[in-house]
Amino acid sequence: MSHETIYRSLYIQARGVLKKELQACLRTKRAIRRSKHASLKQQGLGKITNAVPISERPASVEDRAIPGHWEGDFIAGTHNSSIATLVERQSRYVMLAKIEQKNAETVAAALIKHARRLPTELYQSLTWDRGTEMAKHRDFTLATDIAVYFCDPKSPWQRGSNENTNRLLRQYLPKGIDLSIYTQAQLNTVARQLNERPRKTLDYETPAEKFHACVAATS
Repeated sequence: MSHETIYRSLYIQARGVLKKELQACLRTKRAIRRSKHASLKQQGLGKITNAVPISERPASVEDRAIPGHWEGDFIAGTHNSSIATLVERQSRYVMLAKIEQKNAETVAAALIKHARRLPTELYQSLTWDRGTEMAKHRDFTLATDIAVYFCDPKSPWQRGSNENTNRLLRQYLPKGIDLSIYTQAQLNTVARQLNERPRKTLDYETPAEKFHACVAATS
């Protein structure tokens, strides 16, 4: 029996809405089950000029053979607040960036600032969706020499590590709150807590252990 079959049996009552007592047991607290192919990001798709599609991303990025390739997105809060989330594909190491305004100039500046914290060997590419907040991707690449690839429209699964990490982050940064109240120092603390959690996909090592091993190998 697959996990999808179990979910469907739970959500089948009340026309797909989970009962509150069952909802409270879920990590995500999600009341409604959506298909993995569904996407809520309908605005700005296909409007990025000079976007390099994910189909042109090197195969070494796809198979996680080498570190230094990242996926990015935002998690949203109330009052138009948002935080950029960056996840390294091999180690699942996460960085969070405080975003004052979700416009292309501000986003590019914040991502450039975070990119400069890492050795160039550990930040070689970034994969994002097609939201217009990444319209200044060429400025980001010129400043950092980091290639940017864009997912196909309505294909969040192409950034699977980032999507999964965003769900985990909701345990620390729940929906329905104003994310602008968090300082960058507080976001760094949240990222550190998540990076120190063992992951089954990493044979129960932590992202921090995996990533720091990569740092040591490049030094």
